[in-house]
Amino acid sequence: MNEASRHEARPGEACNIAAALPRLARECPDRVAIRCPGKGGRYDVELDYAQLDARSDAIAAGLVRIGVVRGSRTVVMVRPSPEFFLLMFALFKAGAVPVLVDPGIDKRALKQCLDEAQARAFIGIPLAQVARIALGWAKSAQIVVTAGPRLGWSGHTLAEVERLGANDGPQLADTKGDEVAAILFTSGSTGVPKGVVYRHRHFVAQIDMPRDAFGMRAGGVALPTFPPFALFDPALGLTSVIPDMDPTRPARADPRKLHAAMKEFGVTQLFGSPALMRVLAEHGEPLPETVLRATSAGAPVPAEVVAKLRKLLPKDAQFWTPYGATECLPVAVIEGRELQATRAASETGAGTCVGRPVPPNEVRIIQIGDEPIAEWSDELLVKPGRIGEITVAGPTATDLYFNRDEATRAAKIRERLADGGERIVHRMGDLGWFDERGRLWFCGRKSQRVETATGPLYTEQVEPVFNAHPWVRRSALVGIGKYGWQVPVLCVETDRRLGRAQRDDLLLSQLPELALAHPHLRGIRDFLLHPGFPVDIRHNAKIGREKLAVWAARKLKRVSA
Repeated sequence: MNEASRHEARPGEACNIAAALPRLARECPDRVAIRCPGKGGRYDVELDYAQLDARSDAIAAGLVRIGVVRGSRTVVMVRPSPEFFLLMFALFKAGAVPVLVDPGIDKRALKQCLDEAQARAFIGIPLAQVARIALGWAKSAQIVVTAGPRLGWSGHTLAEVERLGANDGPQLADTKGDEVAAILFTSGSTGVPKGVVYRHRHFVAQIDMPRDAFGMRAGGVALPTFPPFALFDPALGLTSVIPDMDPTRPARADPRKLHAAMKEFGVTQLFGSPALMRVLAEHGEPLPETVLRATSAGAPVPAEVVAKLRKLLPKDAQFWTPYGATECLPVAVIEGRELQATRAASETGAGTCVGRPVPPNEVRIIQIGDEPIAEWSDELLVKPGRIGEITVAGPTATDLYFNRDEATRAAKIRERLADGGERIVHRMGDLGWFDERGRLWFCGRKSQRVETATGPLYTEQVEPVFNAHPWVRRSALVGIGKYGWQVPVLCVETDRRLGRAQRDDLLLSQLPELALAHPHLRGIRDFLLHPGFPVDIRHNAKIGREKLAVWAARKLKRVSA
């Protein structure tokens, strides 16, 4: 069977993430779909399912009237608000293709991404419109819509668009599974940001798979601290409570506001990046008894954060950490209790256990290499228990990057199936291995492996060993020099309360002794103290090892001089 024919849609519904809205508007019209904080942080802004469906219909019709039609690529730069959700569902209903840029993207790369998207329309708040004009963003856009007041530039306001389509009735394009649904630009934390092409079947599968894996049920209340994930909630019949925080800087979130929202609305499930979970863990206040499930994704969740948060959750609540990427999510998943049980192995060099593949994904490990692979062959597979590159074939595995043929060739393998069909195998760019219990262990990014004269070192088999030291806040392995002859260097952030003598003792004595105690770490002889790692601003956990490597090379050159 061709992969495109799986996870299409419910019988009688278009293959479209917005297809659930009319049904939910009929079944539970008064159920709140979205709650947003208004002025002063009070949750006095809400949309029920009937309003979300009717108003997104009107906006969809209005967009079509001004030329944003099926297939129109449309940049969306709107903050989390009722307008964001109304607009996104309207675009899906119209069959248009929203273009979203990860909030953690380097602003210097933003213009390049918007230029690559070749969008027909640009929809943004006034500040985004000012930047568009001043910085020359999205020059291809012929249609401009402002979510808010229009301050002298041409185009329409979102309110005008809604009025234009107010009397046009229900809207829902009969989109097919293989039609392009959206273009999502990655953060580029380990390279140049790329536009991941999502088809409608990918979004439908991203609803089905987590619902089945986590046992999600309609009627729950979600607190999604990364707003785009809230788009899945209406398809699941949930109420989304948008937190009072800056989603691009979760490490700065106020835990008291998050707790207040959870208590006020009886939140049953929480989603957040590792940085957000750290905020709650360090705050130390038990989460409300209503919370049944917490989920953290986007980067590995530190073991101590898992341990602290498990203690703060209600006794029977679950803490899930899905593994995946923008190009393919979810891939595998593990619950916090099992993750805690693997902590000792991680701290002795096994890697980080990310759990078992989410059905119906097929996860396989292939030989490590940097060259493109056009066709799948079982000869690519490594022996059981060996480390290699993680690959995934499944209903959420995307098949190309927009206008990035070279990147597509590097990350996608075409596999011919026994029934005559074919599918795409996505190369995660991550390294890992399977244990005898069928659990996947993540060992780090392929591009960040350190190739020394005595063999390779992988970040997730090195850093957790040192991170277990009580004085180490976090560490980062980098390599200096040419592949095959790289010098491994461990950069370290310490507990800020340490005095100078303690830091010197750590670098000159304790860390070298720790390396000697583990055979795979004995080649690491250089340890550098760094004041604060460069990180992805949204996750605040994806360490910029490429920048650290440049810094370490300069530092060691000065030391040797």
